[in-house]
Amino acid sequence: MERKGLELGVGLFLLVGFLCLGYLSFKLGDVKLWRTSDYDVLATFSNVAGLKNKAMVTMAGVTIGQVKDIQLSDGRALLTLNIHKGVLIEEDAIASIKTMGIIGDKYVSISPGASDEYLKAGGTIRDTQPPLDLENLVSRFVFGNAEKPQEP
Repeated sequence: MERKGLELGVGLFLLVGFLCLGYLSFKLGDVKLWRTSDYDVLATFSNVAGLKNKAMVTMAGVTIGQVKDIQLSDGRALLTLNIHKGVLIEEDAIASIKTMGIIGDKYVSISPGASDEYLKAGGTIRDTQPPLDLENLVSRFVFGNAEKPQEP
């Protein structure tokens, strides 16, 4: 009788462990089993410089969605942004690509506009700002100083 209780306890422990492992896998993998009513908006950038799918989309420092897709369209980067259902984005909002810290991950930051009209699903954010190209700035600084004539 004591052995059956031990086996039952071990089996129950393993079952709880597998359930916890499954839950963590879905949570950390950001897998959604049921469709939510999030909506997509588009934004076109001249350069996305390292931005990746599933990058964060923020407004006022709060995560409001993620980058769903990045495609090349007419020599420009066309982003599809998946926005949470309760978040409204004004028609004159500004989307910019920023970096967390000096060499952190890239993300899309949306600055609210002042319009009374909001983007609908499939709408386009018209005003965008590409990321700051750090390599270009450093090379301009280094080579810009090297090209100055030295005074005698």
